[in-house]
Amino acid sequence: MKRYLAASFVLLLVAASSALYAQSSVGSSQDLGGSFQNPVDGQSGNCADTASSWDDGCAQSEFSTPRGNGGINSPGSYGNTRTNSSGALGDRTTSSQAEDATLRGRNRNTPFVSDRPSRPDPPTEFQKYIAEITGQRLPIYGANLFRNVPSTFSPNELSPVTSNYIVGPEDELRVRIWGQITYSGNLRVDRSGDVYLPQAGTVHVAGLQFSELEQHLRAAVSRMYRNFDLSVDIGQIRSMQVYVAGQARRPGAYTVSSLSSLVDALFASGGPSPQGSLRHIELKRDGKIITDFDLYALLLHGDKSKDVKLLPEDVLYIPAAGPQVAITGSIRNPGIYELRDRETIGDLVEAAGKTTAMSAKTRISLERVGQEKLRQAMEFSFDAAGQAAPLEDGDIVRIYAIVPAYQNTVTLRGDVANPGRYSLKPGMHLSDIIPDRESLVSRDYWWKRSHLGLPVAEFEPAITRLSGEQPIPGFNGQPYAGGDSQQERSAFDLRRGDQQSSTVGTSRADQQSGSSSLASQMAYSSDSGDLNEDSSVPAMPRDTNADSSLPRGINTDSSMSESSNRPPSQSSGISSKPVRNEVRLAAPEIDWDYAVIERLDPETLRTSLIPFDLGKLVLNHDSSQDLALQAGDTVTIFSQADIRVPIEHQTKYVDLEGEIVHGGIYSVQPGETLRDLVRRAGGFTQNGYLYGSEFTRQSTRVLQQQRIDEYVKSVELDAEHGTQALAMSGTSSAVDAASASSARLAEQGLMARLRQIRATGRIVLHFSPTSSSLDDIPAISLENGDKFVLPSMPATINVVGAVYDQNSFVYEPSQSAGRYLQLAGGPTRNADWRRSFIIHADGSVVSRDAVKGVWGNEFNSLRLNPGDTIVVPDKTLQPSGVRKFMDWTQMFSQLAIGAAVLTLF
Repeated sequence: MKRYLAASFVLLLVAASSALYAQSSVGSSQDLGGSFQNPVDGQSGNCADTASSWDDGCAQSEFSTPRGNGGINSPGSYGNTRTNSSGALGDRTTSSQAEDATLRGRNRNTPFVSDRPSRPDPPTEFQKYIAEITGQRLPIYGANLFRNVPSTFSPNELSPVTSNYIVGPEDELRVRIWGQITYSGNLRVDRSGDVYLPQAGTVHVAGLQFSELEQHLRAAVSRMYRNFDLSVDIGQIRSMQVYVAGQARRPGAYTVSSLSSLVDALFASGGPSPQGSLRHIELKRDGKIITDFDLYALLLHGDKSKDVKLLPEDVLYIPAAGPQVAITGSIRNPGIYELRDRETIGDLVEAAGKTTAMSAKTRISLERVGQEKLRQAMEFSFDAAGQAAPLEDGDIVRIYAIVPAYQNTVTLRGDVANPGRYSLKPGMHLSDIIPDRESLVSRDYWWKRSHLGLPVAEFEPAITRLSGEQPIPGFNGQPYAGGDSQQERSAFDLRRGDQQSSTVGTSRADQQSGSSSLASQMAYSSDSGDLNEDSSVPAMPRDTNADSSLPRGINTDSSMSESSNRPPSQSSGISSKPVRNEVRLAAPEIDWDYAVIERLDPETLRTSLIPFDLGKLVLNHDSSQDLALQAGDTVTIFSQADIRVPIEHQTKYVDLEGEIVHGGIYSVQPGETLRDLVRRAGGFTQNGYLYGSEFTRQSTRVLQQQRIDEYVKSVELDAEHGTQALAMSGTSSAVDAASASSARLAEQGLMARLRQIRATGRIVLHFSPTSSSLDDIPAISLENGDKFVLPSMPATINVVGAVYDQNSFVYEPSQSAGRYLQLAGGPTRNADWRRSFIIHADGSVVSRDAVKGVWGNEFNSLRLNPGDTIVVPDKTLQPSGVRKFMDWTQMFSQLAIGAAVLTLF
């Protein structure tokens, strides 16, 4: 019984699997890209990969809607061209109902032409061979003519018929008779070739040319009447069936108009296949070759003289392609061409559109497969004798281009007004191409300078809506209530563009002109980390989202949050900052100490560099630096952005702001220090607070940012190692896995915030709280882009972080750090008060651990200075005591089990 049940179960499984297999086979056969079985040779293929879309194996799977007989088989149908039992055109399939409607709307004699291009042909063996040798896939010349068959190649049925048109059955004759007899009618030629003319009887007209038709009808009517006149015309013409055979894309039987010619049928059938010939297209009638059409004559010369009209039962035969050659190089139409008769290299060049202007026209390279079936290279001169060389099947002709070398030419490049190539004249020197100072001012400099004087957009405040109000169209990014036209949005964006750009500290003049100094070409521009406008709050990293690993209330921007420190009028959304006008170098300046000539030795072909002093040449007119030039020399003029020059030779702009008597942007004189520059600016006012001053430098900011990025990468690497170690641990529980997942998410958020940190470039100057003299300013050298901000003495002390009240308190000289912590409510439960620290106004930091004394920690007893900030960080998350106890218990239990197992052995 059990065996019987088991056998029955196996039979059910087999039946079910067979049904599933049959269903999947049906689904795959209907799939557009499914595989097919070639009914001719039984080989499998893929419909998406083959170019023979007329094959039943692909055509039936792609198009499943049958069509009736009539009309010409469409080249866009890719369809079945089978002949039914009656000899008429077989089923024609179409791919969509839209094409069906198009077909129904057309005349039955008008060929339907699809706008969809055919699938690309797979490369032939000769194309693959050429690709291996030349590295490029050359097209077969003329094949792209049949990619999109234009409808203009269909015969126009409204055009008058020619005089040699043969009248046949189904043609419509429009006969007009007037005089002794009046008659007007349309007569259709019946299958016997006759028409019935009233009062004249049956007249046989089939087989007559159109030029003979009128006289023939006139003779028939004249047997009954004398005084009359007659005219005859062809109305609707008949259709007929022709055959396309051989190496065509879609061979089969086609129903075409009686006005169609060989070329019409050729285009309707999709033209020759990649294996078909374009030079020998035969039209056969009654077993005889009527014409041998060369499609190259039509493509190259527009010669259509051998195109003949089709008759019923004609056969258009396309034989296999003949000998083929390839031509590449400096030619207008490189590709693969078919030979006819004995053609030469000159004939091939003419067929390929002749050579281009870049052709060297000195020699022609030819590669040929020799008698031993090995490749051999030949060369011919580009003259009449060389172009008369005959071609053979499989030849590859290459037309060489000119060598991109200049003759008697000198090149001037770099930071100059007119870079380019100059003709070398006898006795030419450097002073001939660099005559004066003006030739060293680049066009980019003048372009940027000219844009500094353009008018700016008017100020328009951004309106901040209150809670519950509807958004105002057009303000703060809200869409317009009307048509939301692009012109209105662009005009409004232009009006408010300056206010938006000013929030990042970018000069409006620099935005319009695109000017940049040497400092702006560094890795980080000076606008990405503006200094805090309120110097009473020290610069700190920004972190807009609170995190346990960073002190709460500290931002990862270069300044503290402006919303708590700016005036109410600014925090209400009217404007974040006033528009700033800045002065910067419009372009990198010239390196007067070094320029170079790059010269190629014609004997050894070695390149050498010949330096010269540009300043002595142009400014001092030193003849020793006015070197002679040779053909092929390249003179390069460098700027200070290309090569770092000594500090004394650099043009340096330094910004002095704050409590400076004549604050502004100054050009630093050679050897001038910060102390000298402040003294030249009139010194500082009585309100100047040297202890809270800020000195920033562009090169320092770049270096700081590199260190920050390196630190972030090291933290990411350590986090990844910890995550991998935890994942590879086999003793972790489900709780540990969940904790690890949460930790990974937290680490990813932390890494994202750390990557947003931008360096400020601040250099801490060691001032004392009582510094008040110019002599207290350090005599440090200056660089371009330095900025010195001297604030007034603030009146507050800031307390931020994990305290109950983050706030600013009035400074009192007698109060200590502990007193200000008490005013802020003291540390919260989550505060890590043991790691508190103070940021002094000068940028230095004092931590709680650094002030441990003999009598205990003296952090709360520290005296503060105006502008100092006390920071109390949050606690970092640590495992709870219960969790630690469970981990230790699990470890001891595992050790006990291991010891017990060892005692058993």
